[in-house]
Amino acid sequence: MYAIVRAGGRQEKVAVDDVLTVDKLAGEVGSTVTFPAVLVVDGDRVVSSSADLARYEVTAEILGAVKGPKINIMHYRNKTGYKRRMGHRQPYTEVKITGIESGK
Repeated sequence: MYAIVRAGGRQEKVAVDDVLTVDKLAGEVGSTVTFPAVLVVDGDRVVSSSADLARYEVTAEILGAVKGPKINIMHYRNKTGYKRRMGHRQPYTEVKITGIESGK
């Protein structure tokens, strides 16, 4: 069983015990978060209607904060001696999928 969930403006394919990196989430390490399901595949059964998807709940546990790769930014203006160098690392949250349940 796997699901396509919406996380941080993107869609991710997840199954139970998968670890994925999403945009920074508010929450403590060890707390649980839920993601809305866009599509659920359970064996031969594919669930895609919004009425049926409202019953499914994808839960995850926050493992911690991580940073993305370093991006170097260089500002330069010709013939003036103007140079500026900056860097950026995007903050992310690592989560582990703990369950895909069809409750309610």
